[in-house]
Amino acid sequence: MASAAEQMAANLSWGQLGKATELRNRIWFTIGLLIIYRLGTYIPVPGIDGGALRNFMEQAQSGIGGILSMFTGGALGRMGVFALGIMPYISASIIVQLLAAMVPSLEQLKKEGEQGRKKINQYTRYATVALAFFQAYGLAASLEAGNLAHDPGLFFRVGVVITLVGGTMFLMWVGEQITSRGIGNGISLIIYVGILAEIPAHIAQFLAQGRSGAISTPVVLGIILLVVVVMAFVVFMERALRKIRIQYPRRQVGMKVYDGQSSHLPIKVNPAGVIPAIFASSLLLLPTTIATFSGGQTSPVMSTILAYFGPGQPLYLLFLTAMIVFFSYFYTQNVAFKSDDVADNLKNQGGFIPGIRPGKRTEEYLDYVVNRVLVLGSMYLAAVCLLPEVIRGQFSVPFYFGGTSVLIIVSVTMDTINQVQSHLLAHQYEGLIEKSQLRGRRKPGAPKPRKAPARR
Repeated sequence: MASAAEQMAANLSWGQLGKATELRNRIWFTIGLLIIYRLGTYIPVPGIDGGALRNFMEQAQSGIGGILSMFTGGALGRMGVFALGIMPYISASIIVQLLAAMVPSLEQLKKEGEQGRKKINQYTRYATVALAFFQAYGLAASLEAGNLAHDPGLFFRVGVVITLVGGTMFLMWVGEQITSRGIGNGISLIIYVGILAEIPAHIAQFLAQGRSGAISTPVVLGIILLVVVVMAFVVFMERALRKIRIQYPRRQVGMKVYDGQSSHLPIKVNPAGVIPAIFASSLLLLPTTIATFSGGQTSPVMSTILAYFGPGQPLYLLFLTAMIVFFSYFYTQNVAFKSDDVADNLKNQGGFIPGIRPGKRTEEYLDYVVNRVLVLGSMYLAAVCLLPEVIRGQFSVPFYFGGTSVLIIVSVTMDTINQVQSHLLAHQYEGLIEKSQLRGRRKPGAPKPRKAPARR
């Protein structure tokens, strides 16, 4: 027998979107801020030689330049004020979260509730400024080395650093505003819109090469089929759950005795989401970002790093796989799913896993289940991220069909749709409550209802 909430969710329709005024305002607010972000990608950094930059990006578009341009929504290819994107904030937040799991003082802050969370967010912003400053300075020096600046020198570097760091901090503020006042996760939506905006141009270029004969028709059809299959596989894996049965004992309220209830604890096959893939990609793209704009004037150390850790190289694939697996376990155990907290909450609520004692034994059992599930989850993440890299190297696909991009697109789409449905369901609940209150009110001129005769 389905519950009332399940019946309401089943009867939910998108036609109710027009009646949910608050949700509609949230959606328009989100769209407006995302439009501002897209406009900012077309505003160039001062002092850039536009003609030389366009010629350079046309030559580098088929390689790592296309990867970087797509991952930043085209802002890096046009050297816009949002060229660094939101990646410094993501890297800083992940670093702070990882440190919070290892440093006792930061771990204590996480347990202090709202005040501790605000303090950790403040540390994250400081780390974002530091990372953005480092990356902006490296990018400014690389632009000078690649002869892409009108007037290279100290003022050019200062202008580039201030502009790029300011753009990253503005994007961080935009993401927080979308999360609190809009719909969906703001940071994820910024990356999502940037990737989605660059896909049509790359697909058109891919199909044009297919029409010209540069890529054979079977390869074109095979790549299109592969994209559909991979996206369906990602949707299936993101929805996959390992359910652990939870039993609640009988309880007595007044003179009534309620039977024990049975529920389940859902554990996702991939609890860490796309975070391991994003962090691994951001680390691996950092040296290639600097090397792309420095032309042939890279240092011997950077040349050696690129020779062994460039996209498509065996060490690059091995290092990417190792980082994805490591961060899948580390992020899940310390951030996404902390088994000790879950075991304590179950114990406080009186719930238990059948056959497992509450407390320490429950925590050990949850660790055992999560570690076994993560074997499949980390292998799935690594496979989705490595398969496009191998195909790009074998078939020379001109547009960047990246596993990280597919994961972000599918995950953010599913998360945003779920949030929209949650708001619609809450609006439907509010409507039912208002109707019940109106029915309970008596009209001013209506006679008072008769009282039922008292029982003797």
